Amino acid sequence: MTAARSASLPLYRDTYPAGTGGRRPPYVRRGKAIDAIRLIDWMVVGLLLLAIIATFTLSGGVLTNLKIHYLTPGGNFLEKLHPATYATFLASLLLLMRNGDPIGEINRTFSEAKLILFYLFCWIVLLVQMFVLDRPFTVIIDTFLTPVVLCLVFWRLTATQKRPLIRAVHLTILLNIVLGYYEYFSGHRLIPLTLGNVLVIGEWRSSALLGHPLTASGIVGGYLLALVLRPALCPPAFIRLPLIVFCLGSLMAFGGRTALMTVLAVIGFLTLLEGVRLLRGKRTSLLVAIAALCLLFVAAAAIFAALDLGIFDKMLLRFSSDKGSALARFATFNMLSHFDWHELILGPNPVRVNALQSQLGLNYGIENFWISCIVQFGLIHAVLLTLGLICFFVELLRRSSQAAWAIVLLILMIAASSVSFSSKNIQLAQFVILIVLLLPRERGHAIVPGGHAPRAQYSSPRA
Repeated sequence: MTAARSASLPLYRDTYPAGTGGRRPPYVRRGKAIDAIRLIDWMVVGLLLLAIIATFTLSGGVLTNLKIHYLTPGGNFLEKLHPATYATFLASLLLLMRNGDPIGEINRTFSEAKLILFYLFCWIVLLVQMFVLDRPFTVIIDTFLTPVVLCLVFWRLTATQKRPLIRAVHLTILLNIVLGYYEYFSGHRLIPLTLGNVLVIGEWRSSALLGHPLTASGIVGGYLLALVLRPALCPPAFIRLPLIVFCLGSLMAFGGRTALMTVLAVIGFLTLLEGVRLLRGKRTSLLVAIAALCLLFVAAAAIFAALDLGIFDKMLLRFSSDKGSALARFATFNMLSHFDWHELILGPNPVRVNALQSQLGLNYGIENFWISCIVQFGLIHAVLLTLGLICFFVELLRRSSQAAWAIVLLILMIAASSVSFSSKNIQLAQFVILIVLLLPRERGHAIVPGGHAPRAQYSSPRA
């Protein structure tokens, strides 16, 4: 043994304990692996935080105003995908590489969510059609793929990791509500309302950073239902009740009739159900009863004062004069009669569809999700996509509290009465974020990355 090597051995043994033979001990390797996993975990959380902020603040209108060709012609391919999509897919990729076993991670993910596999099969069939017919395929990525990937990533997080994401949801939605009130009362729109290249002028309804008044009212309506149906989101009643009223009033500013009526119907049903329970002998404290009566009288006085001041006259006029919305919906159903069976089954020519839309006065879009799917993709793919969405929502509801049914009802109402998910947008991803983060199943199980059995919450592998 040389002198140089002999001199180096004591240093080696000082670095690692005796008995290791100069090799790196196992616990050192495991410690570094755990540190790397924790770093990846928080990188995933950071990317999801960016995805949530982008989802609720960077609408298609905002991106257009920023000169990004997201909805408008021109630009390069990178501009055609939403920033939230990039952040979501990067977070998903990091989770797959987290334990150095991406194939095993994919297997464990879908073994607990088999219905998602059928949805992805339907989506892939639709993607093949997009390539075969040489049509833009980025539409179905943001609209139908990003929500599913978001779910698969959210379901892998612990309660601690979800906490900053939930706060981001609250803050971004409340920011949009405040901006909605500002736009309504000031008459100044922060972001010009555009539908593609069409600039909409003379629209009084607020849109804030959510792109369109109907999108904004739908998201705020879903958030409002979450606050009503899951008090744990904001336990102090003296904060939650004013917050509910604050959100409910914003629906008048955003001007979405479908969202407003759906929310009022759900709240009315819950109130009636609670009244029946009280009549059947449900016990309640005297203080709660007095507070409820006081709030009822205060709410009635505030409503009459608002009506007397004419604050919400514009919204009330929407119910008596809808400026052609009913005629547009009638024209939507009438549009199908202009196609033959071959076009309806396989999907008509987009040029012919655009010409018919202009002729029938549907420049702002086809205001029904299923009819729009038939017109865009054909009857076969519309049925496949509907079946896939049913499977997706079944899996989503299985992992969520019963309150999520109310938001799904709202989604169905919006899909049947507006352009909604039939155009390129991230509205479905917004609803999915509300359900997964705000309305999780209380005693459900999460999948353990790197493990084989379900547990209450997953954590980093032990040393």
